[in-house]
Amino acid sequence: MEIKLLIDEIDELVTPVDRGTPLSGKEQKDLEIIHSAAILVDKSGKIVDYGKREDVLKRNTISPSTYVISGKGKTAIPGFVDPHTHLVYKGCRHWELERRLSGESYIEILKKGGGILSTVKETRKATEEELYTLALKRLSIMLSYGTTSVEIKSGYGLTVEDEKKILEVINRLKGSVKQKIVSTFLGAHAIPPEYYENPEGYVKLIIKEMLPSFRELAKYVDVFLEEGAFNYDQTKKILESARKLGYKIKLHADEITDSKGACLAALLGAVSADHLLYASEECLFEMKKAGTIAVLLPSTAYFLKKPFADARKMIDIGLAVAIATDHNPGTSPLYSQMLNMSFAVFFMGMMPSEALVAATLNAAHAVGLGKETGSIARGKRADIILLDAHSYIHIFYETGHNLVDTVILAGEVVYKRK
Repeated sequence: MEIKLLIDEIDELVTPVDRGTPLSGKEQKDLEIIHSAAILVDKSGKIVDYGKREDVLKRNTISPSTYVISGKGKTAIPGFVDPHTHLVYKGCRHWELERRLSGESYIEILKKGGGILSTVKETRKATEEELYTLALKRLSIMLSYGTTSVEIKSGYGLTVEDEKKILEVINRLKGSVKQKIVSTFLGAHAIPPEYYENPEGYVKLIIKEMLPSFRELAKYVDVFLEEGAFNYDQTKKILESARKLGYKIKLHADEITDSKGACLAALLGAVSADHLLYASEECLFEMKKAGTIAVLLPSTAYFLKKPFADARKMIDIGLAVAIATDHNPGTSPLYSQMLNMSFAVFFMGMMPSEALVAATLNAAHAVGLGKETGSIARGKRADIILLDAHSYIHIFYETGHNLVDTVILAGEVVYKRK
């Protein structure tokens, strides 16, 4: 076997213990930590060996043509996976910030034509090329923070034509960026102005026209179940229809009120329920039984000055917890999973080990990539970050500082800090 890449003399290699499933409960803190380590990658971009440097070099023959990266003074971790973003949009909502800080709620801003609908207006006017260029820039920023896989939702079009435009941009990105991209249809993001007086008519449009039309463009379907968006019955109808068509399902649940979204996610066998600020303990237990992953969005709670989801309770209950940036123009214009991890530790009760698992292996499972990426393991894609630090704990110790030195994606160096 020809070795393409050797990452040598790594001060600290840290990876979730990979058992083939998300890590939940007490296992969420399980990390493998190796000092003076090395990683070998083959021509296909997959990890063929890793471990103590002396053991790896004894087991393998390194040819003179092998590309060598020095890990001296560095920590190697898996590339971050961001399992909940809204990256394809046009427009800025900075003007909402002072309104929120003055006490206006998100629902009040939404009712005045702000919120999601102001982004919808700008995104509808944008060309596919404009949306593609803007999303490309955002993905590049995320890469510089070590994010190697990203889920992207539609939801700023809210017409058949505009939702299709966004999904086509997402699929175009799949073929033109180094990161792994997962597409989600979120036509049920808000009731569009054209259907204010007839929300059931919009639900029917989603079910009868959008879902059948977008089967080749999206892997997942998501719905925003909340006051001012879609109610329980509407959400259930849409997600049941999506499941019948072969989509996997997700759910924006219990972000602003306890809408029983966590219970519905469990009932329908959703891959994940996201947000969960106000989810009841009863519904969290149902999610555990169903194997539904809790995707928490600490950046959104921070930006909106909301109570943070109780990650400590969820982990202690036995849920698998992932975290995501929720990058969007109104409620979380953030890019960094490292900053997100610090929020999770300092405001949500997670330990550093649990936060690392949440942003890598569990996040990968939340978007169907757990068999491919999310950990440093033999046979997995070599999606690896080298941090300019001698321990991964510096992610939290130096909160807000971008420690990323090198990003390797499928065995190829795709980012190097100057």
